[in-house]
Amino acid sequence: MEINPQIFNKKNIILSGGLGFIGSNLAIRLVEYGAVVTIIDSLIPEYGGNLWNIEPIKNLVKVNISDVRDEHSIHHLVQGQDYFFNLAGQTSHLDSMYNPYKDLEINSKAQLSILEACRKYNPTIKIIFASTRQLYGRPQYLPVDELHPLVPVDVNGINKLAGEMYHILYNNVYNIKTAVLRLTNTYGPRMRIKDARQTFLGIWIRSLIENNPVTVYGDGSQLRDYNYIDDVVDAFLMVAGSDQMNGSIFNLGSDEPISLQTTAEIMIEENKAGNYVFQSFPADLMKIDIGDFYSDFTKIKAKLGWCPKVAFNEGIKNSLEYYRNNYQHYV
Repeated sequence: MEINPQIFNKKNIILSGGLGFIGSNLAIRLVEYGAVVTIIDSLIPEYGGNLWNIEPIKNLVKVNISDVRDEHSIHHLVQGQDYFFNLAGQTSHLDSMYNPYKDLEINSKAQLSILEACRKYNPTIKIIFASTRQLYGRPQYLPVDELHPLVPVDVNGINKLAGEMYHILYNNVYNIKTAVLRLTNTYGPRMRIKDARQTFLGIWIRSLIENNPVTVYGDGSQLRDYNYIDDVVDAFLMVAGSDQMNGSIFNLGSDEPISLQTTAEIMIEENKAGNYVFQSFPADLMKIDIGDFYSDFTKIKAKLGWCPKVAFNEGIKNSLEYYRNNYQHYV
């Protein structure tokens, strides 16, 4: 299935977390497609929001600095919107363990508030929710498909699961059109690199640019799959553009799992400099580590024809170039 830009032309579209990594890239594409885009973002420092992320379209979108936990704001903002890309969330697994109540408020309670606002004030809206592979916990088999048991290993996974299930419930009971994407390791321009709160690839990119060694936890044999941001944006738009997918949950992923050691080697090769060091897992990370993980994306490939197009080495090359040119805006 090819994306039809006309579906989004002149449509009113709202993005929560729209100043963050995925939201900003999605906003840029939607503006290219002629959409009328409103961005909600709290700009809480620990999260991924960054005004520089929308520099190419800053005069072409509306930006509302608001928190998805503010019910009154959400009641107003959802009115008159055709699509809602629901990307706001607390993404750090460790932060969710240190501050579980905040994670609960953002990833679970706020999601219910958003759905209630849509039910009351805009029941015809279409919502696409960004979920996570973390719901599966430690894989019982690989690759992990959508039928795999859901056994989260941290507070973040539990709350994201609740948020996801609220979306499916409101689709099934109230006919609020929703669909869910379970994301794996997404990377690319505009991701957070100042720390590892969003993805370890961000802090690895920072280390390479600053000529510091990349720190690989464990023995480097753990397997991961990666999706470049352009491919993930494609998936969101494909699902949004197909009402046949309402009420569906889809994995994203890659059919080329890569070990952490090989990941570091590829990144160093594309950077044309650098090195890596092994380090034992910190105790708090080890308790919630999931081991080898890569997703089965057969379902979305069969239903919508989505599959990743950007190879990891190409995506890393693009990412390194972006951060070399924009380093001061991210660190």
